[in-house]
Amino acid sequence: MSIGVALTLFPNLRDTLYALPAARASCKTQPMQPIAMLTRAQARRVRYILMDIDDTLTREGKLLSTSYEALWKLKEAGLVVIPVTGRPAGWCDLIAREWPVDGVIGENGALAFWEEPVGNSLPVLKQAFHPAAIRNDHPALGRVRERAFAEVPGLRVAKDQFSRMFDLALDFAEEEPILPLSEASRVKAIAEEEGAIAKVSSIHVNVWMGKYDKLSMAELFLSDRFGWDAVTELDQVVFVGDSPNDEPMFARFPLACAVANIRRYEGLVKSLPAFVAEAECGEGFAEITGELLTKRS
Repeated sequence: MSIGVALTLFPNLRDTLYALPAARASCKTQPMQPIAMLTRAQARRVRYILMDIDDTLTREGKLLSTSYEALWKLKEAGLVVIPVTGRPAGWCDLIAREWPVDGVIGENGALAFWEEPVGNSLPVLKQAFHPAAIRNDHPALGRVRERAFAEVPGLRVAKDQFSRMFDLALDFAEEEPILPLSEASRVKAIAEEEGAIAKVSSIHVNVWMGKYDKLSMAELFLSDRFGWDAVTELDQVVFVGDSPNDEPMFARFPLACAVANIRRYEGLVKSLPAFVAEAECGEGFAEITGELLTKRS
């Protein structure tokens, strides 16, 4: 998508793009504390809750009843709920339509989908694409794929690749054979040697062209859709994640959280979030949600 079209969908995009670098300069990372240390004053400031999906809402690929119920509780409490995921555009269409969310950011920040009401009629699905996003037919991604398959035995293209628009997802841990993190790190290095961007999630190495990430699209979407201020309202955002591709979000938001399985990746994540749950995966997300809602009441 051209920048002109992106500006039509996000009318304040240009001002937001200029403001964000200066705003980010003030961000400081914090050591992880138990989520029980979240204060009532902090909880009461929160307006937005963003979260990863794989191994944050799910466990072994399944969306848990506890985490899905937590999404409903957050929505019913009047909070803005936005999954921020590496999953593909095709999944985001379904999530935006069927989950209790106010939008979804997918493909590690390439796109955002959300519904808008139209009078008394059914809502309309809206889409926007990051102005730096480049379609996944770029020849560099072909080179990455060829080299990665040759140098990392057992690697394969993710089964959801058919519904992706902007990135190449290489599966190292969603299905058998499960490859070690060292192999995922090797794939990331190959991608970077070929001039691409790469992030390691709990299941995939996502590879794309164009300088964007989960954070840049989250900030654009929050600002243009909800009027969020990147300078004065950082503490209104809670992000919950679990893996290295969430690191930009961890570093940016002072109330960022992780489920307990983040500890598997501590050697790969330099900027850890402020808070961590005792439980892993979806149970950890429900734990964080429970603390937040209890302390807001």
